[in-house]
Amino acid sequence: MSAVLSTAPARPDQAADHFGARLAFETDVSDVHTDLEAGLPGLIVVDSRSIESWEQGHLPGALHLPTARIAEGAPLVVPPDVTVVTYCWGPGCNGATRAALAFARLGYQVKEMIGGYEYWVREGFAVQTSAGRILRPADPLTASVSAVACGC
Repeated sequence: MSAVLSTAPARPDQAADHFGARLAFETDVSDVHTDLEAGLPGLIVVDSRSIESWEQGHLPGALHLPTARIAEGAPLVVPPDVTVVTYCWGPGCNGATRAALAFARLGYQVKEMIGGYEYWVREGFAVQTSAGRILRPADPLTASVSAVACGC
């Protein structure tokens, strides 16, 4: 018996609803990078990690707002008419999910950047540190080493 088919796949209409909903809640590092590089308005990327993590490296142009400070700090620094993209360390951390929830509860449109800081770095995108911008080579297990985007 098939391990994959031991649970029947959803009907196509259910699958379309499910995957469409996921894309409404999530974005990935490649799409965030593309939009930031293009300078598109209406998007603010928020790093929800600790100050120590932020100083170790963060996305260029990101706003630092740890999750515990979102409720009081967001209204002071994040305009209400933008879409907020939250990130934390990576797939093994739910900090970006908790940050996205905090922003949603404040009435912001929000998406979580899946992969987080880890996949931003692994895909070879620049990070900002106190020493300046750092660029590491792309990890061939997570990104094409010869292209800026995966092409998907």
